[in-house]
Amino acid sequence: MLAAAPTSAAGSPTVAAILAPAERSRVDAAGTGCFAILHRESISDAIRIVRERPVDAVLLSVQQCGPEQVDGVAHLIREFPSVPTVALVSQHGPRATETLLLLGASGVKRVIDVTAPTGWAHLRELLTQPVTRSVARIQGPVLAALADVTPDTRIFLEAMIRLAPDTPTVRNLSRRLGVRPSTLMSRFARADLPSPKSYLAAIRLLHAAQLFEDAGLSIADVAYRLEYSSPQSFGRHVRSLLGITSTEFRHRFPFPVAVERFVTLLIAPYAAVWERFHPLQRAGSTHVLRV
Repeated sequence: MLAAAPTSAAGSPTVAAILAPAERSRVDAAGTGCFAILHRESISDAIRIVRERPVDAVLLSVQQCGPEQVDGVAHLIREFPSVPTVALVSQHGPRATETLLLLGASGVKRVIDVTAPTGWAHLRELLTQPVTRSVARIQGPVLAALADVTPDTRIFLEAMIRLAPDTPTVRNLSRRLGVRPSTLMSRFARADLPSPKSYLAAIRLLHAAQLFEDAGLSIADVAYRLEYSSPQSFGRHVRSLLGITSTEFRHRFPFPVAVERFVTLLIAPYAAVWERFHPLQRAGSTHVLRV
């Protein structure tokens, strides 16, 4: 089984691909610097990798997909609706047309025809978009609630939302932002804001709420995706913040409810503070740390 293409840029989208042998090198070349490829042999293999790790899209060749795999495609789309499945057409013919019809009936809505002159550019454009989808769904409502924030506040909020899934502690967050933990915590305290720990913990639950939208992910899957040591550790985190179990959280706090609650409790009441706050500015200067 082939690994991800090593030439992708750090932080780029990850794409699980089920391709014909002749298509692999061409897709690898198209993805250079744009997205990482995880080549898989079958739909069941793709479902397994989507369950085990963050995947931004599934690329499925119509040349490689037989009628016996169509049910698996429907299962993938039904269980993981947040992961777009894209059909790739590299050859035309009766079989490709028939397969496309079957895939469309299974729920595939995106098709890339790389026999067309603009096909490969369209593929790169489509597959580089999903990486910001989950982050944008959180950043949008948060920044919309703040009319005018300082540049470093915007950078801080955007970075915290982006980094939260694999950043479980304020110490980790501070290191990645280039700020001492004690400095960051004291700045929040002096501004009379809730602690950075409170914001980070709440944002991690927003990411969990998004992951729970995929019925194919169990509580354990979500816990490990967010780098908790165990499902029990995730459960304790949920109970400490909300006083409910992980299962109750999944059912009672779908993402729209969770993000509205976050904005209502932790953003809107402190909007005036956030708009003049400087969490990343170097002491004694107007220089803002970039992350």
